[in-house]
Amino acid sequence: MDSPPSEGESSTSQGESSPSQGESSPSRTVSRSSMMESIRSYGLSRLAGIKIDTDELRRRLLMPQYLRFAMLDSITKKDVDGGDQHFPSSGSADVPCPESPVIVFINPRSGGRNGPVLKERLQKLISEEQVLDLEDVKPHEFVRYGLACIEKWANDGDFCAKEIRQNIRIVVAGGDGTVGWVLGCLGELNQNGREPVPPVAIIPLGTGNDLSRSFGWGGSYPFTWKSGIKKALHRASVGPVSNLDSWHVVVQMPGGEVADPPHSLKAAEECSLDKTLETEGDLPDKVNYYEGVFYNYFSIGMDAKVAYGFHHFRNEKPHLAQGPLANKIIYSGYSCSQGWFLTTCTSDPSLRGLKNILKMHVKKVNSTEWEQIPVPKSVRAVVALNLHNYGSGRNPWGNLKPKYLEKRGFVEARSDDGLLEIFGLKEGWHASFVMTELISAKHIAQAASIRMEIRGGEWKEAFMQMDGEPWKQPICNDYSTFVEINRVPFQSVLVNGE
Repeated sequence: MDSPPSEGESSTSQGESSPSQGESSPSRTVSRSSMMESIRSYGLSRLAGIKIDTDELRRRLLMPQYLRFAMLDSITKKDVDGGDQHFPSSGSADVPCPESPVIVFINPRSGGRNGPVLKERLQKLISEEQVLDLEDVKPHEFVRYGLACIEKWANDGDFCAKEIRQNIRIVVAGGDGTVGWVLGCLGELNQNGREPVPPVAIIPLGTGNDLSRSFGWGGSYPFTWKSGIKKALHRASVGPVSNLDSWHVVVQMPGGEVADPPHSLKAAEECSLDKTLETEGDLPDKVNYYEGVFYNYFSIGMDAKVAYGFHHFRNEKPHLAQGPLANKIIYSGYSCSQGWFLTTCTSDPSLRGLKNILKMHVKKVNSTEWEQIPVPKSVRAVVALNLHNYGSGRNPWGNLKPKYLEKRGFVEARSDDGLLEIFGLKEGWHASFVMTELISAKHIAQAASIRMEIRGGEWKEAFMQMDGEPWKQPICNDYSTFVEINRVPFQSVLVNGE
């Protein structure tokens, strides 16, 4: 389970003198310094000096064998009854129950080449059955079959199954998109009255990790910290929980379809828009719908275009995107190459401000009426933000003073207040200053609901994204495409890492 030695720990080459006894070599010093910096950026750094007993931790997390096997068989067979043969005929009254059972979902594609290594460590520390590879087991399969299997036996009087269903927690090892995917599938439990919904903890393996940062799990996982996994699982099992708003997105488009939509955006039979806001102009003969849920942000414009290019590059050449640092370098390159910095807004129709294609209405705090909000002509990306963190830990909305809040009719932003903060980014230089927090973004509104109307003009497509998952949205000049965002009635539950 020990991690391989880092570059700074290699032996000195021939012809170089080794440090004398009692001295530290520069390479070792740099390695230790780098590791400590990595640990400090991780949300559990304050647990660094606390020793976690491996056997005690495993006792608290490990589910009984018969339940582990029954759960996994139910998932594999896609049948709630698929694991019945594993349940003891004499009951489970004498079987010890874990205090804090966990199920881990891991995205092996996240974290560069370290994802599979982390998966192996987690399986050794807990069990193979409780660590689910998202390439093999999808979150909805766990909810509909694995968790349902435990619920079934809990309802039939199995004491251990009842305790586990009541206390189970979920750990997601992946990026923001992976966390959102799992949260969305767990939302089925609320819809179907299957409470309690398991709280979710995070091991951050993505590039931005803004959800992770917002709930105290840090911006990156320190793979060189040997006891980091134990600290993470300990905190996941005992940490307090907080609520998080989630937001339902409906896309109504005139015929056609979204090519290669992200897994967070699904085609739907029909989704009605709020009829209290009338649509202008004729409707097409055929209308298609897509819907999804986001937890951190929705955006339209240049930032989504850059994200779209980056994601396609990473999928085509995964060997060049081997970790957060490499990803950020590639991402920066795309920001420059897509015209955000070097092309003026008026030189090409595809790069003009969003005002040319976008009309926006909102419902403000404590209001049931729609109000049209002008889109500033200089804005090239509009973001609706739910958390304080965006773009790898930045706070583009800013920490606003009470006088300014009162003047603009805003309230202090929180992740569970039922409001989204809408801001704009101008050209790349403005976005750069916002991302370095030298200035705040262009404040547009706070809203409990949002309706965006997009009509093409000379544009043939718009770029959108939810929680870092981008797509290319077809648009046309004859009919409008609508995007409506409303808060989901049920809140998600996350474990605090701090």
